[in-house]
Amino acid sequence: MRIQSVLKLVNIRMIVFRIQIREACQKMQNAYIRCQDGEDQFQLSFQLRNGLLGVDRQFNFSRQLSEKVNDLLARISANIERRVNKKKKRKKGTGEEEKQEDGNKIEVSLFRGGELVPGDQMCKDIIFDSELYLQILDTKFSIILNAPWVSLIKLPSNIMAGFPVYPLKVEVLFADKSECRFVWYKNTTINRGKKIPEDWVEVGSGYYYTPSTCDIGCHLKVVCAPQNGNVCGPTLGAVSINPVEAGPGACPFELRHVFTKERLNGRMFRVVSYNILADLYADSEVSRTQLYPYCPPYALSIDYRKQLILKELLGYNADIICLQEVDSKVFTNDLIPTLSSVGFNGVFHKKGGAVSEGLACIFRESRFRCVSSHGVHLAEELKSNPLFADLWNKVKENEALANRILERTTCSQFVVFDSVDDSNERIVVANTHQYFHPDADHIRLLQSGITLIYLEHLVAEAAAEKQGGRVSCMFCGDFNSTPDWGVYRLITTQHIPEDCIDWTSSKSNKDEEVKDVSLSHSLLLASAYGKTESTNFTEGFVGCLDYIFYQHDQLDVAQVVPLPSTEELQQHVALPSVVFPSDHVALVADMSWKQI
Repeated sequence: MRIQSVLKLVNIRMIVFRIQIREACQKMQNAYIRCQDGEDQFQLSFQLRNGLLGVDRQFNFSRQLSEKVNDLLARISANIERRVNKKKKRKKGTGEEEKQEDGNKIEVSLFRGGELVPGDQMCKDIIFDSELYLQILDTKFSIILNAPWVSLIKLPSNIMAGFPVYPLKVEVLFADKSECRFVWYKNTTINRGKKIPEDWVEVGSGYYYTPSTCDIGCHLKVVCAPQNGNVCGPTLGAVSINPVEAGPGACPFELRHVFTKERLNGRMFRVVSYNILADLYADSEVSRTQLYPYCPPYALSIDYRKQLILKELLGYNADIICLQEVDSKVFTNDLIPTLSSVGFNGVFHKKGGAVSEGLACIFRESRFRCVSSHGVHLAEELKSNPLFADLWNKVKENEALANRILERTTCSQFVVFDSVDDSNERIVVANTHQYFHPDADHIRLLQSGITLIYLEHLVAEAAAEKQGGRVSCMFCGDFNSTPDWGVYRLITTQHIPEDCIDWTSSKSNKDEEVKDVSLSHSLLLASAYGKTESTNFTEGFVGCLDYIFYQHDQLDVAQVVPLPSTEELQQHVALPSVVFPSDHVALVADMSWKQI
């Protein structure tokens, strides 16, 4: 009697369990169809969860619009059957029982408004209709047309412990990438073979994930859930080709992060200026054999360096970041997606000519609102802008000088910000990267003069608009000029006379001598770091080329983050190295507005 009672109780529980499974399956789920105008194909995606079949998997199909409905449904049924049978074979082995299971068919139907869709209809005549739903066994899927969709997601091939990893590529349709959700996984079984174990465990969320040393040897997986407002779409994941590798160890910039652990607020803000070394100058035969022969080739690769650059920038907790030598693809695919996920936005201006690098100004949106941005190609402005008419009339008298400066692709960037914390404060930030050639002190001085005139003009314009408020300015960048030359003197003393040595120096080209030119401006600017020893440290040159200039009658310097020591810079001969991603070091200054 007891055995019968137990068996009866087990049967009742099994019946209840099956009813619960069936009720769960009968709840309407979503299936997604994507088809854009002009395409002859469509994509179908749905997540099938069926406890009786032991299936919890996303199915994706790419089919022709000219295909008949019956053929589509048969393909769906066959793919599900294949998955179910594959799973059962792994559990139960082979034999007669297996063949019997292979004979089970998965019933799949398509309905429109409660009526069965005829199988001989073409998909193109039905998929755009409303009130469509797909039924697989007892599970119904409401079909959503052109919901948010991830068309591509890919992880980088090189992933290092201790450095941020993020999707190498993410392409979405009908969605805002900033609203998409990302979840990260790692496998718990380390397999040295070709097959990647799929025992995934969740390790993080957000656009990027920083692997720990515990992740070394594991593969990573990221799953993107696209979203546009309240509308969600099917997820798509990507698995790393290679496992997480050990990183280079502690980088000197991590010691500098000790000074920037906390974000600033109120009347204080943090500014970074950094030449990050463009890929086209780092990863070439010349750079590997002549410029940086001491640096391992893998450490010159942008895929390696950008991991260090992003970790360094994230650790500074800055509010305004002025970057030079920024590859346009790095800005679009790496810097902005990653930094925007933690509250930044940015503007990019490409240099003139065929090069693909330029200037970027990135800012924290909770601290600053971008009023306007301007990318100015200095040679073009000198020749055409009335602001520079007097200067151009003098320069063009020397044909060799005029040709030399007009051939330059140098760009300066200007961004006007309003403080979010104090509506009375507006600041104009200039960012520049001036001509590098050793015999071009006169060209750099002219470029600085043009940039200062334009900055002065924007400050006056911003002050006229900001009635009742205060306008200040900063001038950041790689000036390719040491403090003992005219660029530093012009910026900090407001004047360069006609007899300045830069105009006629033997270091400059005699045929391009600058005559009857003096430069002046009204901005009271000082260097946040003063005349520091070196910001550029290579085997062939050591010197100070980078500056953060600030308007000292309106702003105070609260702190500058100490530069790396000579021992740190020489740890791997010079820069760049396995722990320094650029041949320059970043300047980091905490600023505050003076009390009015």
